Amino acid sequence: MLGTQLAILRDGSPVGLPDALDVVAGFDDTLTHGLARVGEQDAAALAALAGALATTPFGDRVAEAVGTVTTGSVAPEDLAALAGARSALLGAAHDALLGQLDTALGRDRAPWTASAVPPAAAAPVLAGARAWLHEVALTGWRGVDHELLSAAGTSVEAALAVPGLRRLAVLLDGLAAELRASVPVAAMPQVPARRWADLWAQGVLLAQGAPVEPVPQDVARVSGRLLPLGVDVHEHDTAVQVQLHAILEPDGGGSPRLVRATVGAPKVETIVGPAVWRLLRAHPVLLAALAERRAMTVTDLPSYGGDLLWRDDAARLGEPACPFATARVLLSLATATALPPLDRHPAGIAEPVLLEGYRVQDDDGCLVLDLGGHRLAVATDRLPSSGPLNTELVAASSACLGLVRWDDGRWLVQPLAVRATGKRRVVEAHNGDWAAGVTDPKVAKSEARAGDAVAVLRERAGRLLRR
Repeated sequence: MLGTQLAILRDGSPVGLPDALDVVAGFDDTLTHGLARVGEQDAAALAALAGALATTPFGDRVAEAVGTVTTGSVAPEDLAALAGARSALLGAAHDALLGQLDTALGRDRAPWTASAVPPAAAAPVLAGARAWLHEVALTGWRGVDHELLSAAGTSVEAALAVPGLRRLAVLLDGLAAELRASVPVAAMPQVPARRWADLWAQGVLLAQGAPVEPVPQDVARVSGRLLPLGVDVHEHDTAVQVQLHAILEPDGGGSPRLVRATVGAPKVETIVGPAVWRLLRAHPVLLAALAERRAMTVTDLPSYGGDLLWRDDAARLGEPACPFATARVLLSLATATALPPLDRHPAGIAEPVLLEGYRVQDDDGCLVLDLGGHRLAVATDRLPSSGPLNTELVAASSACLGLVRWDDGRWLVQPLAVRATGKRRVVEAHNGDWAAGVTDPKVAKSEARAGDAVAVLRERAGRLLRR
């Protein structure tokens, strides 16, 4: 049945989507060259951006910014308008694609409720971040050098000291690290223009002072039974983030809700694979629930839209709960919540689905799930090294709990867990199975030989602090 539903996704892109993405790509090319030297082709791309927003309330401001930039005078407020225009187009693309997916899945979605919130009170820190992003935009990716990148350190350090600006700090740190690893960018055969422009635009908007964390009046408190579906692990050289996708059955009745809970920690590039779980030991209840596949009971847990603001002391372990059974019974009944406007981007679409009864095919080295003649590619490149789930298990599977994503013009499924038949028995593998320690003897032995990188780094840090 789901194969027939997902066939809707193959009926074509939402109206206007290709044109919107072409406009964004043109702006990204301009950012690659740098706004300090706008050529004829760049001017046309900027004009197209203004034209795409012309009939919106934002149109006049974007047109003014484009005119200023084209004449060679680039003010920080003009960059904010351009970043906002780019993000608005991608946000509209996100909404159109998500609407198509909700129709295919028959999924209800609660609308986002806007509220008036004060800006972040950290003017000098934000000014420093804006200044660095301004220089990056003027220089362009091709002109980035180590001197420019070294200037990011001050902004990152200052933003990290302000709790409400840590999202901005991590974003700036990640962007600077990627650029540093690519210098000289001018020698790269192809620049990841879309990704870097995504990070730049998000940074510019966050640096305007918009709150990145909900204020107290926007935070609700939820209680009920939390049933995990799967966990998505995001890794970078300097940070790790684990995002739980789950269904919340609220106390007192009411419809089940699709929710997310995210925890993270800073890291260094030498901490990889299963070792990243050791960085998250401040959340023992969450890690145990993942490793043991158990439900949790949450009491007065803060929430903001569809995101639970995780606090381990507000949760306790419950009974065993099979994620596949949870999905089979509740996923079609659960209501999702729209994302905050600043987070809307086609690459951010990640909707839980349960796929069963498919055949796995190899399409020129890429795995594809065939659901009764309807094919869905598998994002095997998103399988994390911190868990037991791998390409071989996906290829042998007959059931998959995953996230439907949109990437590079097509829909994909990212496995979070699979059920497969191996050696005449049914096996399951989930991304969170090693949250409390590696359970595979071979991998555990290899980890033991390599040593505990987290423990070594903590011991060395302790020595330095004692000196």
